[in-house]
Amino acid sequence: MKIGNVEIEKTAALAPMAGVADKTFRELCKDFGAAFTVSEMVSAKGVSMGDKKSGELMFISEKEHPSSIQIFGNEPETMAEAALCAAKMNPDIIDINMGCPAPKIIKGGAGSKLMLNPDLAGRIIKAVSSAVDIPVTVKIRTGWDTDNLNAVEMAVIAEKNGAAAVTVHGRTKEQMYAPPVNVDMIKKVKEAVSIPVIGNGDITDAFSAAKMYEETGCDLIMVGRGALGRPWVFQQISAYMKNEVLLPEPPVSQRMLIMLKHIENICNDRGTQIGMREARKHALWYTKGIRGSAEYRRQMSTLESIEQLQEIAFRITKENE
Repeated sequence: MKIGNVEIEKTAALAPMAGVADKTFRELCKDFGAAFTVSEMVSAKGVSMGDKKSGELMFISEKEHPSSIQIFGNEPETMAEAALCAAKMNPDIIDINMGCPAPKIIKGGAGSKLMLNPDLAGRIIKAVSSAVDIPVTVKIRTGWDTDNLNAVEMAVIAEKNGAAAVTVHGRTKEQMYAPPVNVDMIKKVKEAVSIPVIGNGDITDAFSAAKMYEETGCDLIMVGRGALGRPWVFQQISAYMKNEVLLPEPPVSQRMLIMLKHIENICNDRGTQIGMREARKHALWYTKGIRGSAEYRRQMSTLESIEQLQEIAFRITKENE
């Protein structure tokens, strides 16, 4: 499938996840077959003020392509300015966040709060798409709450104002990440617009990926929390979509090797202190469901060094051989 002039394999993309989808994780998911990746969301206001962290969040490595930088904000001019800055980082796509339900984002009038102001949303999309010469996409939710399910209206507005694709997270803002995912609304969006529609929500394996495609008719799917501690999910989805092959979960020993590689790369990219702090949450995800890991997971919550993690990984592997 194509987003503008960007060709993307019709398997599964990595969703933008604040505090998780950093360069290291995006590269790892790409190694396992993610069709494309999206950065952590970047504050347009932060970019316009020259904030160092915002600038760092926009960095994309060569191996990530095709890739997208996601920006958020509620002012058309500031968003356009941020998009221009983002474009200098050489992404293939610019994505506009209109779906984040986090209170601090909502309070600033951005993210899913824009679902309540379609006129402003349209002006933002038009400003951004007019400012850059690469495709612009928009990520939305089904609506603010069950009384305000306006994803179709928002998608039509996005297309009218220059968006090259729209991603629909199949939940309302009020749901946050609680079930169920409204696949019918994603299907209605697909039927309402001519631009590609990306389905997102509760995709955790090959079966749920195929189900999203089948029930919505979407052009691509996006995996978020289903990839936490399981970057190989993209390999599993790809194998099933291309050849109807069901790849098993990797053995515990391989899971531990992938985890160690992931954490070592974080430390190499960001330094040991930050890397080991980040390691704690990733290690918990990688060891979820492993027999006898309760005590190990407790130890992982206070990790200080890669050597500690290596020792725990060795013991977990030995216990589960």
